[in-house]
Amino acid sequence: MTAKPAKIAGVKEIIMVTPPQKDCINPAVVGAAKLAGVDAVYQVGGAQGVAALAYGTETIPKVDKIVGPGNIYVATAKRQVFGQVDIDMIAGPSEIGVIADDSANPVHLAADLLSQAEHDPRARAIMVTTSESLANAVSDEVERQLKSLPRESIARPAIENNSYIAIMDSIEDMFTVMNEVAPEHLEIQLPDPMNYMSLVQNAGSVFLGAYASEPLGDYVGGTNHVLPTSGTARFSSPLGVYDFVKRTSFTQFTKERLEEVAKHITTLARTEGLEAHARAIEVRFEK
Repeated sequence: MTAKPAKIAGVKEIIMVTPPQKDCINPAVVGAAKLAGVDAVYQVGGAQGVAALAYGTETIPKVDKIVGPGNIYVATAKRQVFGQVDIDMIAGPSEIGVIADDSANPVHLAADLLSQAEHDPRARAIMVTTSESLANAVSDEVERQLKSLPRESIARPAIENNSYIAIMDSIEDMFTVMNEVAPEHLEIQLPDPMNYMSLVQNAGSVFLGAYASEPLGDYVGGTNHVLPTSGTARFSSPLGVYDFVKRTSFTQFTKERLEEVAKHITTLARTEGLEAHARAIEVRFEK
């Protein structure tokens, strides 16, 4: 999610931090890092990992940009170091929004809502529907599935404290609400979901139809899954190659062309009270 776009953009050195384990870094993490082209992996996570990357330590070099999601502590740490280094976005805790009508399967919907709730007690799972019977069925199914979840202690507070199902009057109303929420993940579980793509204004990643379950995007869907959360999809986009690209502008003028616009420059400069700006232009034409 993070290393590949950086690699494609031409980033010369990619460093990864991961929370320390009892004996070693998880072999699956090391293998994934190698496949993705990561140059170095350090056993440090959380806010302290963000600080190490931003300021450098005796063993960890200071970086230019920090990307990737995390819990509330990681997100807060990234916010604090922004300016010292660049960051991608404030990503996390996780959230899912679902738009569904009575054609949707309540068992599937409940499972999808819980797939995000199990990430973090602060995660959000929100569903809007035009069907009261579907809302009740999904609510009952969430409770049934919760009881058998290994991460129930994490998912339950997310469901009970941060999540809801709302019954709306129309499909248009459902999209209006979700555009206000601007969820990280949005599932559209309606017949012919592609017909409604134009109604989506604010969402990190959109999943269309009954078989585009959100975990598909987590692992093999193909779209990047570092996504804006907490309503920031109103002005942010998924992580991509352009997040690792910066631009520099170059300007060259001939003497003749500068003379043509000199009066505009000096007038604007003096309007702002910046006499040295004006003189820097005029001095080039003194005889």
